[in-house]
Amino acid sequence: MSQNLPPVDEARLAAEWEADREVLANLAANGDVARIARPVDVSFRGSEKDFERVLTIASQFGMVELDREEDEEGDLFLFLECVQPVDEASIRALTRKCLQIEILCGVEYDGWGCEAQTGAVH
Repeated sequence: MSQNLPPVDEARLAAEWEADREVLANLAANGDVARIARPVDVSFRGSEKDFERVLTIASQFGMVELDREEDEEGDLFLFLECVQPVDEASIRALTRKCLQIEILCGVEYDGWGCEAQTGAVH
């Protein structure tokens, strides 16, 4: 039951990719091995009603709900998690999916994050 995903504005995708590259550079500076799959968090800002639709679509991509929070301004955030590597191709695909979810659900994609994985045993 796959959704027909809308096209993403390429200028928006390019802007998100600039931010993604900074996160990847910071991870690399901390010894990250991008090919190691790990939990990656993504967040969206929106309403509880919109979040239900986000969850329906995001679950098709293997994303699960982590948390919901309200910030000081009263904005609601939905935090999701998926497990994947963070190499360039994987992150580009994740960002595109999140921007498509943004379009379909009327929410605002607010980025992704994860912890560096060095492959070392802790």
